[in-house]
Amino acid sequence: MVPHNNEIRDILNQVADLLEIKGENQFRVRAYREAARIIEGMTEQVSQMVKDQEDLTRYRGIGKDMAGKIGEIIETGTLGKLEQLKDELPMSLLDLMKIPSLGPRKISHIYNKLGVTTLEGLERSAREGKIADLNGFGEKTQQNILESLGRIKKSGEKRLLWSDAAPFADALEKYLKGITGVRQVRVAGSYRRGKETVGDLDILATCRRGAENDLMKSFVSYEGVKNVLALGKTKSSVILRSGLQVDLRIVAGVSYGAALHYFTGSKAHNIAVRKLGTEQGFKINEYGVYKGEKRIAGKTEKEIYESLGLVYIEPELRENLGEIEAAEDNRLPELVKRSDIRGDLHCHTRRTDGHGSLEEMAEAAKALGYGYLAITEHSRKVAMAGGLNEKELRVHIENIDKVNQNLKGLRLLKAIEVDILPDGSLDLGDSVLRELDLAVGSVHYQQRLSRKKQTERIIRAMDNPNLDILGHPTARLINTRDPMDIDLEKIIEAAKERKVVIELNAQPDRLDLPHNYCKTAAELGVKIALSTDAHSADNLSLMENGIIAARRGWLSKDDIINTRPLKELLKMLRRNA
Repeated sequence: MVPHNNEIRDILNQVADLLEIKGENQFRVRAYREAARIIEGMTEQVSQMVKDQEDLTRYRGIGKDMAGKIGEIIETGTLGKLEQLKDELPMSLLDLMKIPSLGPRKISHIYNKLGVTTLEGLERSAREGKIADLNGFGEKTQQNILESLGRIKKSGEKRLLWSDAAPFADALEKYLKGITGVRQVRVAGSYRRGKETVGDLDILATCRRGAENDLMKSFVSYEGVKNVLALGKTKSSVILRSGLQVDLRIVAGVSYGAALHYFTGSKAHNIAVRKLGTEQGFKINEYGVYKGEKRIAGKTEKEIYESLGLVYIEPELRENLGEIEAAEDNRLPELVKRSDIRGDLHCHTRRTDGHGSLEEMAEAAKALGYGYLAITEHSRKVAMAGGLNEKELRVHIENIDKVNQNLKGLRLLKAIEVDILPDGSLDLGDSVLRELDLAVGSVHYQQRLSRKKQTERIIRAMDNPNLDILGHPTARLINTRDPMDIDLEKIIEAAKERKVVIELNAQPDRLDLPHNYCKTAAELGVKIALSTDAHSADNLSLMENGIIAARRGWLSKDDIINTRPLKELLKMLRRNA
């Protein structure tokens, strides 16, 4: 099977991790990480680019040697260097990377000093107090490790990010739709609801009579299938090479809408719908809506809702969080669409840790139909990313002005992602911040302060009239790092009082502000900036992830600040209020 971008990315990251655990040259490690990061941000499949003989070295950070390695992965499904490292180190060491407080260097130290190779061995060593005794660790690190191990046990198997599941879902839908006799195919389940993570894929299909056998045989013969768990007439299950389980069900056309509703979920939403049906004298299941023995609806989802006197409820809202009551009263929001977005308010160029120039980012934004793009480089606190001090920022402002002189149809906004320091002050002075079009304030360091101190820190930062947008408010990294311990409701209320916009960061492992708090913010009238935090031109397309998260958060076009034309947007920023 031709590997998807995320599979290529994972192989490159595994090599980087194992090399770093071995203590190899950091330049080699960084080369693999950079290539992985570039591929993660691409919208086009790298395998297709290689097939079309496109030159990958045009991407800054991918040299001739790395391009060859990527070609090897595409051709063989693996990388010789990774296979070599597997012979030298236990692959189970990569499981230790699930612990947020452990990086490759610390894992190397634990491995070399204690012989720990597994999560079980790590827990045993931590409970015996051996981790705390290691140089550079201590009691606090040991306790953090135990807490992280507890969360891993509680959450069970790691779920895929929605964006990582998407290539598999899209490819399977396309493949199944191409089979003779197939009429409808749709991925349902948590994937269709746009949940941040996906455990498996549920696919529903309809086909002409007599085509069922060919459909099921084609499904289990799909090139990405590793194991066939079950092969039946109406249901089959497989495990893909990625480890993702996929279930395919064939349903009758007259029941397709009812089945799609049932298997999309959520369970809580379905129970509430069935209860409402019972109250009205109906029976509702995956085959349809019944009045006695007569089926009165089921062909489409719209029929299901209409039979109960409800307007159609979008899949992203089906969590039993008030959507049924809102549908009864016809007060569901008109959810934001991709076409509503007029610009992006958070991106980086190669001046700090991005991969594109000002001109390249501008052209990519124009291609998306945007009217503006905020260039938000890091401030000096983020030294590892080449963050800007005040003098450097002023030079950068001049460079943006020069580029804007030659731009037509788009304006680059002079901005910064300024760090919020532990005392709540901003990493750059007010005089330079006042020269900008906008400032995004974010926490990148000291994320383990107490709930009270962390909340006060952020609110104090929002007191500064030069901070316009609070960036990725919880600082979470899904599947990797827990959110900061903060009082988000208090922060949202403080944002309302200060007219600060809160960001919904569309990076796949952030999606931060979380969707449930997006709903809270909208109800309070706090505006949201739906931004990608793009680090390359391709990254700007991550807006699609943000749209799904925004829809799960009940956000409409009016709730999002960057659905406005430039002139109106600038008027809405607090510095211009």
